Amino acid sequence: MTFSLVARCAKTGQFGMVIASSSPAVAARCAHTRAGVGVVASQNVTDPALGPLVLDALASGLGAAAALAHVKTGREHIDYRQILVIDRDGGVAIHSGGQVLGLWGEAQGRDCAAGGNLLANEDVPRAMVAAFESATGHLGDRLMAALQAGLSAGGEAGPVHSAGLRIADRLSWPLVDLRCDWTDSCPIQAVETAWKIYKPQMAAYVQRAMDPTQAPSYGVPGDE
Repeated sequence: MTFSLVARCAKTGQFGMVIASSSPAVAARCAHTRAGVGVVASQNVTDPALGPLVLDALASGLGAAAALAHVKTGREHIDYRQILVIDRDGGVAIHSGGQVLGLWGEAQGRDCAAGGNLLANEDVPRAMVAAFESATGHLGDRLMAALQAGLSAGGEAGPVHSAGLRIADRLSWPLVDLRCDWTDSCPIQAVETAWKIYKPQMAAYVQRAMDPTQAPSYGVPGDE
């Protein structure tokens, strides 16, 4: 049903994740980032409330493992959930419950973790971690390399219809939030294309939010 990777950029402090699924709008339900705090993927039989709960626990000062344990304790239906967490120090925690669907797997790496369910094969998470660790460039480039590697390694057992890329930087809103919520072609390629278009404009969008008087020209009527 889903394969994903969560990560921290040790150089910039950014947090991000990529995700793909046969289900619609997977990133809207499963991707959770918070600047200066961490990143959480809440997937499988998804409870979108778990992401913010884990982020709140991280924000209170708990590390990834403690934050995940805190949210899991006494949580109804937790066996149906698969949760990946990275904290502000690059700490990693993963929960894959006993009711995770199909062939599932998980893998940890340096400042990253990958997991999936209903996978085509158990190598998918390891391939994603290896690709992220060996890739260079912006965090978004490395995340997309990991997602493409997951697909190349087999991805989900069935067709993939939605995907997303989400990155938090220093602001209260995401630096990057690109999604393909449904397509019968390749949603990962759709997100890759969106990233290539968005990346060179990204800093300008941040500047326009912070101080539009210092932002680059829009190049449209009414722009002085």
